[in-house]
Amino acid sequence: MNPWLNSISLLGIVALCAIAWVGSENRKIIPWRVIIWGIGLQLLLGALIFLLPPTRSLFLMLNDGVSAMLDATEAGARFIFGDLLVPNPTAAPGPTLAGRWIARAITPPYVPVPGDRLVPENLGLGYIFAFRALPSVIFFSALMSLLYALGLIQPIVNFLARILRRTMRLSGAEALSGAANIFVGVEALLAVRPYLLRMTRSELCAILASGFGSIASTVLALYSQLLRSEFPNITAHLVSASFMAIPACFVMAKILVPETEVPETLGKTLRDSQTDTPGEVAEPAAQPPAAGGAETAELSPTDRPPAVLPPAKPALIDTATEAVAVDGTTTRMTPMESVIVGAMDGVKLAAAIAALLIAILGLVELVNLFFGNLAGLAASQNAVLQQIGKIFQVVSVQNILGAIFLPLTFLTGVSLNWQELWQASMLIGQRLVATEIPSYFGLANLASQGAISNRMLLVISYALCGFAHIPSYGIFVGGLASLIPTRRREVASLGWKALWAATLGTLMIGCIAGLFDVGNPSILGR
Repeated sequence: MNPWLNSISLLGIVALCAIAWVGSENRKIIPWRVIIWGIGLQLLLGALIFLLPPTRSLFLMLNDGVSAMLDATEAGARFIFGDLLVPNPTAAPGPTLAGRWIARAITPPYVPVPGDRLVPENLGLGYIFAFRALPSVIFFSALMSLLYALGLIQPIVNFLARILRRTMRLSGAEALSGAANIFVGVEALLAVRPYLLRMTRSELCAILASGFGSIASTVLALYSQLLRSEFPNITAHLVSASFMAIPACFVMAKILVPETEVPETLGKTLRDSQTDTPGEVAEPAAQPPAAGGAETAELSPTDRPPAVLPPAKPALIDTATEAVAVDGTTTRMTPMESVIVGAMDGVKLAAAIAALLIAILGLVELVNLFFGNLAGLAASQNAVLQQIGKIFQVVSVQNILGAIFLPLTFLTGVSLNWQELWQASMLIGQRLVATEIPSYFGLANLASQGAISNRMLLVISYALCGFAHIPSYGIFVGGLASLIPTRRREVASLGWKALWAATLGTLMIGCIAGLFDVGNPSILGR
């Protein structure tokens, strides 16, 4: 335990809010209630996970349960790809019984030579990712689709939305979309589709930020697969990071784009449910915030009469809860239909992830190749060209992004060791252009080599947990713009602010992890 690092993490929370305030559209309006309750909810979750034994035990039970599901996922992958590509941990390797005796008797002993690949020490993470991590995306997509069809997710989403609305005084649409983002991705926008066109600028930014800053449950399994061997409790921590990210992103979004209007669903409770009846009576709305950061004041019922809300769309339209036309009527999907549709959606998602990684990493390598060619100028006879070449010997996309994110990474309190701090900054910076998956790969590699501390493994696991990268900009902004095409230009401009808010939000939850880390290896499950 290093008290200095914990202090840096605490100060980092304040500093990140100050950085967001510098870029605010209206620095005269400071949403104190959102800031205090948003940070307070994160601190509460951090205390429950890191400090209190009863709740920590519950999270460990959750970790074990999800890990068991991940092991079950491999049964399907093993059937498709075979034991060679998806090894069975319960089976003895190689031939057994008489076959093993015969093999030893008639074959020479194995001597590895350069170029051998299918041996344990040469099974790279890319190999594992293709045949073991991606199938988990398909499985969890089908599982979440089934749970939505059975109506098991909606009560959780509604409960979380009510907490966010009442504590942080968010609009009903913001709270519902944010809560849904914990379980789904861009589909969360459909939960509030009836209200998108009339949303305020601040609401749109907050909804986009919560999408950028959280991860869908379908890819949570993917990250867990990558780090489980070095971080046995990673699944529980990724779940807690998903919950923390929502208030963190709302804090940053509301600082960057403060609310200056009266949202249509302010003070109203929206629900994500298949069976909720329409006509829920809304609570009285509130006035816009006063200058100087004053809190909004409640209007009396005579100022704004109670409104009757239309039923909210379910979060997983087009998947588990989509109505299917049959002879002119509409019916809900059966559980089996939802599994089939969810699995098909998972296949599309897995293929999209693989394609995106191939394209993005190839482009990054192409840029690095250009820098490498410039570095070759160091061998030139011209003195000026030599100096240019020496400069580009240390220039790469990863190093540029690492240098940009170095001050922000320091604020998380990840380490005082320069080498560790630089490695952490490169991982966080790389996420901006190459998605978080290669960064988690790199983190797993460093952890397996013993090159980083337990604290860095913990803090960066939290800080990387989110879709805060440029590739997601097209997904979320394009998805939202397609729903409200008349506001496409405004959505596009807000997208970059939301991405910045989500980046700061994920760094904030890294600060929360750093604040509560006391050097106890049992937190990692070791």
